[in-house]
Amino acid sequence: MPTLEFYTERAADCRREADATNLENVRARCLSAAGAWDDMADRVRRNQVHREADAARKASASSGAEQHTVP
Repeated sequence: MPTLEFYTERAADCRREADATNLENVRARCLSAAGAWDDMADRVRRNQVHREADAARKASASSGAEQHTVP
């Protein structure tokens, strides 16, 4: 599964290609691709935040359940 780093590197590559070209259609294509890579990176970031919050919630719930068990 591609990582956040992979997506951000691809976006940066596309921006460099856009800066290096003199052709407007190539620049537009590269910038469009960079935006798509950025969108994918944003989704990975959001998923990481949600996973961490979910893990913390589950850890909190399980530690609360352990405190209330009767031996």
